[in-house]
Amino acid sequence: MSSPPPPPPALVPLPSNLIPTDWSPEWMNKADNAWQLTAATLVGLQSVPGLIILYGGAVKKKWAVNSAFMALYAFAMVLVCWVLWGYRLSFGDKLIPIWGRIDAAVMQKYLLEKAFLGMFPNATMVFFQFVFAAITLILIAGAVLGRMNFYAWMLFVPLWLTFSYTFGAFTIWSTNGWLSLMGIIDYSGGYVIHLSSGVAGFTAAFWVGPRLTKDRERFPPNNIILMLAGAGLLWMGWTGFNGGDPYSASVDASLAVLNTHVCAATSLLTWLILDVVFFKKASVIGAVQGMITGLVCITPAAGVVQGYSAILMGLCSGSIPWFTMMVVHKRSKLLQQVDDTMAVLHTHAIAGSLGGILTGLFSEPHLCYLFYGYPAKYMGLFAGLHHGHKQSIRYGVRQMGVQLLGILFVIVLNVVMTSLVCLFIQLFVPLRMSDEDMEIGDEAAHGEEAYAIWGQGERLENSRYSNYNDIEVPSKAGGGSVELT
Repeated sequence: MSSPPPPPPALVPLPSNLIPTDWSPEWMNKADNAWQLTAATLVGLQSVPGLIILYGGAVKKKWAVNSAFMALYAFAMVLVCWVLWGYRLSFGDKLIPIWGRIDAAVMQKYLLEKAFLGMFPNATMVFFQFVFAAITLILIAGAVLGRMNFYAWMLFVPLWLTFSYTFGAFTIWSTNGWLSLMGIIDYSGGYVIHLSSGVAGFTAAFWVGPRLTKDRERFPPNNIILMLAGAGLLWMGWTGFNGGDPYSASVDASLAVLNTHVCAATSLLTWLILDVVFFKKASVIGAVQGMITGLVCITPAAGVVQGYSAILMGLCSGSIPWFTMMVVHKRSKLLQQVDDTMAVLHTHAIAGSLGGILTGLFSEPHLCYLFYGYPAKYMGLFAGLHHGHKQSIRYGVRQMGVQLLGILFVIVLNVVMTSLVCLFIQLFVPLRMSDEDMEIGDEAAHGEEAYAIWGQGERLENSRYSNYNDIEVPSKAGGGSVELT
């Protein structure tokens, strides 16, 4: 007679923090959700207050308020548009290969469902993708500081978000997008954000027109220390910018963060050395430019290249945009016809294109597998040549072709759409402030000034609102000014 089977092993109960509940569904990873929200907040801090105070400090004193306010307004406007229609156009169901179906992302049923990627809810993904959309518009603002009519900017932000950004995001980042399915590598926005903002900013600057001649000839920063504080927030915020794109607290996220900072530091030092060698001055403004080009260049590659590649990319991003900005631009009458205030063409369009090309050269198949989850689909040209097989070489050559096609697509999209948006806005309001208002700056645009403390602690009477209370006080002089108590 056979012995009875052994009893089944006792089930070990899950720790209470791992038991699925209504507020923590089985599909959600709490660590990933926490990291994703943290990464999104870091990216948000790059804009508010990062670029607000960078722009506010980097421009002439009379434009400090206007420049900072353009960034603040864009952040708020993009968020409202994003939840009402922008997110679903960018990441929703496919309408055409380069655009999604319009829908809102505001209902709890949708927001509490699992996101299209990652182990967290749609609400987290909507917020994470919003901060990327917002910073793209704020980067475009950098090209038109010091003369764009603020009311034209108020129209530009929702229109460009709707008819340009959503196309690029869906095409390259959505799992149903044309270039995404083709296999383009844009780890965290070298194409969708930086190349787009650089091209769109330069195009908008063409349509808006230049600053006053004296402002173009002399436009000193009004507060370099403030500008450095903004640059520091931009740099450190890039931890979330690139570290959040695996959509998990993974080893690839760690690699992306390290590569990001290594490339930025290398690029900053390269730019600084070139300034010292050729201009005999160690420029802090130049160092900030080198930092930005390094951050932009590594963005499409952050988690799919090795550490030595990040250093090589930093050397390229600190030298090639330096050459185009400091040599080519100054010798090109065509480029000088367009007044690009913060040089976004060089720091974002050229650095972003450079990053996309270098990604096609340096990306590693295993790292691409960790990020995308598809073995042998993504392979940089150098890796393909190193493997030496006919198929691997074909993969590498194809990857370069897709990367170049992506650059062409983003350039054409943004030149066309940005031009159409600007021409449409011109039907209603001027794109450029009048020369008279540009002579004055912030006071003419907003009735406020950045540095309004004078003499014995007296404040200029140029604001509609007191610093110390929320009561609007009628002005003795009239005309919209107020007497501040």
